[in-house]
Amino acid sequence: MRAESREQWRIAAFAMPAAIFMTLVFALPLGAVFLQSVQAPNGASFSAEAYAKIFTTPLFLRVAWTTFEISVGATIFSLLLAYPIAYFLSRQPPRRRALFMILVLVPFWTSSLVKSFSFMVLLGQSGIVNQLLGSIGIPPVKMLFNRFGVMAGMSHFLIPFMVFPILTSLINQPPELARAAAIMGAGKVRIFRKVTLPLSLPGVMAGALLVFILSLGFYVIPALLGGRQDMMFANLVDFYTREVLNWQMASAVAVLLIAAAVLASVLLSKVRGGGSVLSSEGH
Repeated sequence: MRAESREQWRIAAFAMPAAIFMTLVFALPLGAVFLQSVQAPNGASFSAEAYAKIFTTPLFLRVAWTTFEISVGATIFSLLLAYPIAYFLSRQPPRRRALFMILVLVPFWTSSLVKSFSFMVLLGQSGIVNQLLGSIGIPPVKMLFNRFGVMAGMSHFLIPFMVFPILTSLINQPPELARAAAIMGAGKVRIFRKVTLPLSLPGVMAGALLVFILSLGFYVIPALLGGRQDMMFANLVDFYTREVLNWQMASAVAVLLIAAAVLASVLLSKVRGGGSVLSSEGH
């Protein structure tokens, strides 16, 4: 028993620097934000005025719905693009799969700001895509400063977060199941519909929740590629801090955004395989 206790203390000693670091750079600032959100304008007492104003302000309700709408849309769009990629990777030999996985990770090699300006070059009124459409007789299509631009930019960033949980579920499927279904006379489409897809649903759910959590806090892409109707929570925080100079309201919005992300994280931890996704994302 004493040896186990010493081992636990040794593990705690290794974890202590990380715990102190996270407390200083994450927990304490979040606590300060929460205190600021409940502090009265005179600073002498506490008040929930900011939260009451948020839930009765049409602007906040509209932004909350827009954030939910964009986050769900980005999740669905990322899933539609990521599942075929994950399925293709799961059918490759390990060495080739590792090479293709590097290509999937390419979006992480540049910042969201640089990628957003790249999308402006691609999707602008005189951009590369519209020039290609014009060469075949199609008039220019507005693809920037609207919901399409936001979806394109966010999905480009989020696809890897959707690919890897699905890929893990697909790789972990026993190949004997598909083989047995083929022996019983099932075709490739039926094997996918009855065996592969149902067994990959935990990875789909884990990836969808992870992408949804990440989508809630997007700021740069909606600000650069979206229109005025595409304001999200993070943009609202920027509005209250830079335009209105109301730090109490900005803090209250930030607290609600964090609460929504924590709630989605709890749901993700309940999904089979979701806990490992969260831990790997933390690393």
